[in-house]
Amino acid sequence: MATEVVELNSPNMTVNLGPQHPSTHGVLRLVVELDGEYVQSCEPVIGYLHRGLERMLAARPYRQLVPFTDRLDYLASLNCNLAISQTIERLASIEVPERAQYIRVLLCELNRIASHLVFLGTFASDLGATTAFLYAFRERERILDLLESVTGARLTYNWIRPGGVPADLPEGFAEATRAFIAGFLPEIRDYERLLTGNPIFRARCDGVGVISREDALAYGASGPVARGSGLDFDLRRTEPYDAYDRLEFDVPVFTQGDCMARYKVRVEEMRQSARIVEQSLRDMPQGDVATKLPKVFRPPVGDAYSRTESPRGELSVYMRSDGSPNPERVHVRAPSFVHLSMLPMLLRGVKLADVIAILGSLDTVLGEVDR
Repeated sequence: MATEVVELNSPNMTVNLGPQHPSTHGVLRLVVELDGEYVQSCEPVIGYLHRGLERMLAARPYRQLVPFTDRLDYLASLNCNLAISQTIERLASIEVPERAQYIRVLLCELNRIASHLVFLGTFASDLGATTAFLYAFRERERILDLLESVTGARLTYNWIRPGGVPADLPEGFAEATRAFIAGFLPEIRDYERLLTGNPIFRARCDGVGVISREDALAYGASGPVARGSGLDFDLRRTEPYDAYDRLEFDVPVFTQGDCMARYKVRVEEMRQSARIVEQSLRDMPQGDVATKLPKVFRPPVGDAYSRTESPRGELSVYMRSDGSPNPERVHVRAPSFVHLSMLPMLLRGVKLADVIAILGSLDTVLGEVDR
């Protein structure tokens, strides 16, 4: 008796990934249409963290704007402080003392390492590697201790201000930072031994979530996402600000465009940030750390635009002045928002398990998406 083969045709299933799912790393909802375990379409839904930040910035005096930027990319608050401070400085032609420039670079690069360690630990944890998560957060705690000794805070620093920084580095900070860097560089090799050559980790990352160079350009990708797709672009080198033009560092670029390439870019960037930190401590001159501003600060009528290289990519601020104590208009260009817009293209046709790896490799922070 012949066996009859019946093909089952079942309708596609729509699944909500988030906004409470831990793999979304924030309040992000992905409406995913599945055919079996393959993604047919994906719609990112944002806005759960929206606070009207740009309107709040336009309703307050210039000297009160910096604390709001701590809540943008809350894993790299100092880089956000720098972005808005530079815009105000360009708007009012404020000169920043040289020592303050080096301090800014030093603190931002420590913050960059701390941010990349969060990526490393959570990305590894998403793919099942718990040990790397514990090691990465151990090193991050040491950086937060250093930043706390300077700013008094561990997450929202409010430290880089228009005109410089509010105070000099505390006694013993340079020695403690050098000791941390000396111990941290061997730790990076341990991370690579745990992950880079791990066959399970490679199977989850190699060839997964490929962003071509052309797509990276078309979508306006920046930072590690763009450099993982072969775009040799880093604002610290192409449009240097503060003391970056006086420091030596390499810009890691990989051409594969997959999750592994984006992971490798961030690992190598931690080494380069360590180089920058060492040079900043070595070359930092003596002198003032801030330019005094009047209590009621009124920049001339005009507008200004500042671009900075945050751990996630190009973080830019546009500001327009009408001559009053408050800005007339403020707009923030956040890299995480740009990278999330690539998800519908990236996730089409992949397995559901790969959605977690691809989203994690973009290293988005929802605070700067939902402004």
